[in-house]
Amino acid sequence: MESLSTTEHVEHLTAEYRLLTAELGEAGDDAQLRALLVRGADWTEEGAAAVVHLAKQYGSFVLANALALAEALEIEDGEAGI
Repeated sequence: MESLSTTEHVEHLTAEYRLLTAELGEAGDDAQLRALLVRGADWTEEGAAAVVHLAKQYGSFVLANALALAEALEIEDGEAGI
């Protein structure tokens, strides 16, 4: 299988997470979201907690810039080891 570009990968993940988060509905909390990511997206508990924290703390604008910088610096896996 051919590897996805960063844009394609982000689009794929966004679609996947939209489907997963639709299962939570409006009443879902962070603990339920983390559990859903572990169950439905193969995250570890630590990884799910980090992703939820980053999304809620920084939002898509800052994280898009962080992604662009990581790509420019050719950093695929960061120092956190997740």
